Amino acid sequence: MTSESILTRKPPAAQRRIAYGADPNQFIDIRLPSGGGLHPVIFFIHGGYWRSKYDLTYAGHLCAALAKAGVATWNVEYRRVGNPGGGWPGTFEDIRSAWRMLQSAESATEFDRRRVGVAGHSAGGHLALALASFENSVTRVLSLAGVLDLRRAWDLHLSNDAVAEFLGGTPTQVPEHYREANPAERPIRRATQKIVHGTADEAVPYEISGSYADAKKKAGEKVQLITLPGTGHFEIVDPESDVWGKMQELLVGLTKV
Repeated sequence: MTSESILTRKPPAAQRRIAYGADPNQFIDIRLPSGGGLHPVIFFIHGGYWRSKYDLTYAGHLCAALAKAGVATWNVEYRRVGNPGGGWPGTFEDIRSAWRMLQSAESATEFDRRRVGVAGHSAGGHLALALASFENSVTRVLSLAGVLDLRRAWDLHLSNDAVAEFLGGTPTQVPEHYREANPAERPIRRATQKIVHGTADEAVPYEISGSYADAKKKAGEKVQLITLPGTGHFEIVDPESDVWGKMQELLVGLTKV
């Protein structure tokens, strides 16, 4: 069984689904650890090159594993390219709305907002770091094989020019969208950034995370690159993979005070 099979394997069910907007794609699947009290939380953003073809289902495996490890998870669905309102900025507005729901007073009765981390995989890694660049309340963020430099993604024509679909054009056609949406070009002054990428990733090249981390370190930001030799795109989000122990340690670590 390969890790890519998580795209078709059914994950354990979430305990709760809540809406943060009126659109059918504006919801969060919540998984809770056993026991009472306030729970630490991972706010998780799935990938799929921002396209409606891919949804949050595969991330349910990771979220269920974290709940077993004692961390609540918010698995966020959002409008994507192909959905009405998807693309930039609608997709990102959804992520911000879901985040603000977690930060609201209502969530404080169940979730410990001092112990919250943001994480995302692939295009979700981009959205996680974009969120950190816009929302000062994000203090700890983890990118798992993230598409962190949108201009470089365009240069490489990743996934049949997915970034142009997402942003509504090329860097020449919509330069303002690339400036607004690109974590590589936006300062992230407050959040500690952990960047994980496998060197055998064929969906998002390792060089994107490597060059991103180098540039951010030179800019004085708090960033750490974790390189996984010989690891592909999906192993890092698959609880049945050989690297999951390391991934779980990093994800749970995001919630430590």
